[in-house]
Amino acid sequence: MVTLTPSARDALTGLLVDAPEPGAGLRLQVVPGGCSGFEYSLSLEAAHDGDEVIEQDGARVILDRFSIPFLLGAELDYEESFQGAGFVINNPNATGSCGCGKSFQT
Repeated sequence: MVTLTPSARDALTGLLVDAPEPGAGLRLQVVPGGCSGFEYSLSLEAAHDGDEVIEQDGARVILDRFSIPFLLGAELDYEESFQGAGFVINNPNATGSCGCGKSFQT
């Protein structure tokens, strides 16, 4: 399934302290769109029926049924640089991506 790096786990745990809903987690979705076919969508919300919930040391990631096959073996990381900070998905299922790096294909 999806694994979290220590930096992703720490960043997510910090975000969930102020989450708007009790039991919320980071919803990681694959949605159709972008110039390569699929995009990632990230949001903080509670799990719904049928979702897969991954918990690691207080960090919770939520995957919907559609997204699971696209994210098998993926790693969620958190990076900080001069250009900003954010979550990065290292996905072995992505066979290509667009020039902007926002969408991918399988």
